[in-house]
Parts: sequence; structure tokens; C-alpha cells
Amino acid sequence: MKIYLNNNSFYYEIEKLAKAFFPNTRFEEKHDCDEYEAPFICVTVGEDAKEVSVAVRTDDFEKTASKALKDGSDTELEAAILLYDILAECTGVSQPWGLLTGVRPIKLFRKLKEEMGEEAAKAHFMNVFRVSREKTELAAETERREAGVLKLTTPQSFSLYIAIPFCPSRCSYCSFVTASTARTKHLIEPYTQLLCRELEHTAQITDRLGLHLESVYMGGGTPTTLNADQMSRVLETVRRNFDMSGCREFTVEAGRPDTITEDKLISMKNAGVDRISINPQTLDDRVLEIIGRHHTANDVYESYRLARELGFDHINTDLIVGLPGDTVGGFKDTIEKIASLSPESVTVHTLAMKRASTLTQDGKQLDKREAEDAAKMIGLGNEILYKNGYKPYYLYRQSRMVGNLENTGWSKEGREGYYNVFIMDESQSIIACGAGAVTKLVLGEGKLERIFNYKYPYEYINGFDEVLKRREGIERLYD
Repeated sequence: MKIYLNNNSFYYEIEKLAKAFFPNTRFEEKHDCDEYEAPFICVTVGEDAKEVSVAVRTDDFEKTASKALKDGSDTELEAAILLYDILAECTGVSQPWGLLTGVRPIKLFRKLKEEMGEEAAKAHFMNVFRVSREKTELAAETERREAGVLKLTTPQSFSLYIAIPFCPSRCSYCSFVTASTARTKHLIEPYTQLLCRELEHTAQITDRLGLHLESVYMGGGTPTTLNADQMSRVLETVRRNFDMSGCREFTVEAGRPDTITEDKLISMKNAGVDRISINPQTLDDRVLEIIGRHHTANDVYESYRLARELGFDHINTDLIVGLPGDTVGGFKDTIEKIASLSPESVTVHTLAMKRASTLTQDGKQLDKREAEDAAKMIGLGNEILYKNGYKPYYLYRQSRMVGNLENTGWSKEGREGYYNVFIMDESQSIIACGAGAVTKLVLGEGKLERIFNYKYPYEYINGFDEVLKRREGIERLYD
């Protein structure tokens, strides 16, 4: 489908909105053309910027709508509203998040709330952005929970992210920069040694800058692909080099149950880790096999039992809505079983069809029926979690999500995951170490600077001198 733009350059936002309605369609950008080839979307801004019009034509639908613009109008927003209304009529689909396409709707809601109050912000979400009442209420409640966490941080606070880019195998939906241990096992030990050196170097920098560590998150990949000795060395390097006295949360994303062992959990406990994730994604063994997870539901229960016996009192579990082969009934069964375990927090993700994933490369496309099922799964999940004492505390969205839905973190009262809130709100610096890690420095007045490490473990190992050199950019940017 072609997107014609006359007297404007709104392609990025118009394409993202169009993809919400036509997720499997390729779009082509055209500017200031005299003739249009169907199917097309055409956005035209008048020469005097007093009017914007949008036209849509497909094989069996055609409509044009226009709006007069007042001085100071957001022309791109007005074009998006016109386009949303036409595409909703064309497809018979109302997007749950309306015309919002960004990753951080809660951050937007907070900004509106600060400007006009909560009730007016909710009305703006529904009436201007076309967000459903259900998602608007979810946004409002999530923002209130986030706000309580954000009050705890200061401009001199930071969180530490530690990347372990290895997994025992690659799940079919995964697009993260990870390396399977079958091919890269020989890299894990040298990677561990260098990661400890980078952590030591980073601690020296944050100490000189007078920064205060507020949370630590060790993610991946699957951090528990490290053996117990490697895990201990990394975690003890953190404890030995950073001032942990003000650290509110120390998380290890233990991840896949087939990598969790007693000696690894003991090494975490001894190092002061107080929050871990055990991520089943589903408790249906048939679906686990389809997505390439080499464990069973029973492995999840066993890992959970072991973690509780060893004294972990904050366990998070991750689930995914819309997995291949899953059903509404199957997901309901999974989330009821998870709720019966009573973890302190649960994150419910919606499957995102990333281009680099095996699913997408094998030709899997987004399907309307699957989108409807995913919406039912999300609704059931929310209902069950509310009934079991969980409330939403952070939320974000991704491109190409089934049903154009969301990822939501739920927790019991007072058991929010601090790091998750900090990184989603972008109000606290995240200093990241390891391959694929991205440091994000919040430098005041909305200024955000990024420092990138090499993506892949072999690049990180071979270019480690450059990795340390880039660390110096942290001091330069703060200065």
C-alpha cells in the first residue's frame, strides 16, 4: 500500500498507525504526487496550513475526511485522528490503544495528568487519542503505582544493568541478541572475566561522580547459563565494588527453569540477590515444545519450590499471551496455576512478532482471529490477577504485538519491581555492562544520552579495550 504525503513529512507516524490496522502490509512512501495508485492512504496539508485531509482507498472501500485547523493546532495529530477514524471504519476494528503507537503510554499519561489533572487526562486519552476506556483505566492505575516508585529516586541515583547474552537455545519468538550455549559455550568463561573487569571499572567511575546505586538487574539472555562459580564471581564483583547500602533491589532474571540449580540459587542468595524471575511463559507442555523451550511445567514448579525453600521472598514470573498453539482456555489455566503459586509479581507479555525471530522468518503473520484471542487472554489474565490481589505497576508496548496490546507488570502491594519502573519512565540513568548493553544517561531537562557496547559476545571479548574506553564517556557526559 502506498502512503502519499502532500505538503507534509508525517510518514513515520502515519505508517506506524496504518500498520496497526494492516500489520502484514508493506508500505511505500510517496511525496507530492499528482496521481494516486490504489490501494493508498493520502495525507494532504493545505498550502496555508489551515486544513488537513486524509483519503483512504482499498479494493472495496473509499473515504475522505478533512478538518479545518486552528492556529497552534498539532497538524500531525489531527491527521492521525482523521486516519484512525477512517481505518477503524474501513476494517471494523477499534484499536485498544487507539492511535497511540509509542512504547511508553504511561509516560504520556503522566505528562497529561501533570498538565490537566487525572480525570481530564483520562478524557483526553479516550476522546482525542481514541484509547478504549479499559486501557485508559489501566493506564491511570499503572501511573499511580509507578508514581509511588518514582518518588524514591533522586537525580544522583542510577541503576546497574548486567547483560548475560547466552541462552541454552533460542525460543521461536525471540529477537534478543543472544547466543545459544551449544555454539558459544567456549566464550562464557572469558566473557565472565571481562564482564567483572568492566563492572570494576564502571564502579570507579560512578564513585568519582558521586552517583548512588538504587537497583541492580542482571538480565539476558538467560543469566543462569553461567555456572555457580561464574555467577558468584559476577555478583560478588558487584557487591565488592559498588556501594550497596542504598540499593533497594537486586534482581537476577533466572529465567528458564531448565537452567536453575540449587548451587546457582545459593550463590545468588549469598551475594544478596533479593528478587529473581522464574519465567515459564506458559504451563502447557505442548506449547512449550512448539516454541522451543526445553523444559516442562513440572520444571517450573520444581524451580519455584527450590527458590522458596532457599528463602527467596520475591519471585517474579513471566507469561506470554498469544503464543503459537496456545488457546484462551489454555492461557486461563496457566495464569490460574501461577496465581495459586502466589509469586510476588507477575509480568504478562503479549507476543511481539519481531522481524529477527524464527517465527517471522518462517513466514508467520499476524492474524485477526489470534488477535481477538489474545485480547480475551489479556482480559482474563487481568481479571484473575486482580482477584488474587495483584495490581498493575508498569506497562509498555512494542511494535508488531498481537492484537496491538501491551506488556504489563503486576505485583502485590509493595512488591513492585523498581528497575522495571525506572527504565520504562526514563527518569533515572541506567548504566549497563556487558555485550549488547546500552547505557542511558538522564542528564536533566529531558536530555537522554546513550552509550552502546558491542552487540555480540565475540565482539565484546575481541574489542574489550574499546569497551573500557567508551566507559569514559559516562564521565564526560555528566561533566
